[in-house]
Amino acid sequence: MNIPIEKHFITRSGWLRAAVLGANDGILSTTSLAIGIAAASQTRDPIVLAAVAGVVAGALSMAAGEYVSVSSQSDIETSDLEREKNELATMPESELLELTEIYINRGLDKELAKEVAIQLTAHNALEAHARDELGINEITQARPLTAAFASAVAFTVGGALPLLVAFFAPVRDMIFYQYGFSIIFLAFSGAVAAKAGGSNLLKSILRICIWGTFAMGMSALVGHLFGVQTA
Repeated sequence: MNIPIEKHFITRSGWLRAAVLGANDGILSTTSLAIGIAAASQTRDPIVLAAVAGVVAGALSMAAGEYVSVSSQSDIETSDLEREKNELATMPESELLELTEIYINRGLDKELAKEVAIQLTAHNALEAHARDELGINEITQARPLTAAFASAVAFTVGGALPLLVAFFAPVRDMIFYQYGFSIIFLAFSGAVAAKAGGSNLLKSILRICIWGTFAMGMSALVGHLFGVQTA
């Protein structure tokens, strides 16, 4: 008898979150920069320069921020695991009771909970406590380098799209071209994220497009109000 293999999306949560955040941020921040400069300029050079600077600085910033953030999570996990390892070595009976109580609270009767705790402790005590007491497992465990790389690459790819628009779109209507293409890019990004994560397609697209429109509108307003027109 063949057991059907279930498809789960939680295994993608770590890299997917970093990639989606990076791509959307690359599109939004670079487009917003380009729109803000375009609202204050009549030439292409400052728009392109702002977009290039935004892509480079943004990718590095995303990578650094993601690495530091996820590293902090990793440090906390490591510290908790070391503490748990020490407690298992010095007070195993107490830890066994603690594990038993966890399973009782999850719906097992006392005898079965104790038996499960004993067997899982015998198999791998630290793994059992990491998963069921601390909520740490292989799927959700923090991976700083993976998250940083995914964010930097995704931001660069996302930011390259409005950068191309800055190179080739007519300067006179740059704001409208940047907005129009960015909405297409964001909608595509939202669709990819929804497909990869198994979430609602329309909801994902609407969410990013609405907030993207707000961000770009504010950038255009700032550029218009405070920018210096250049010939």
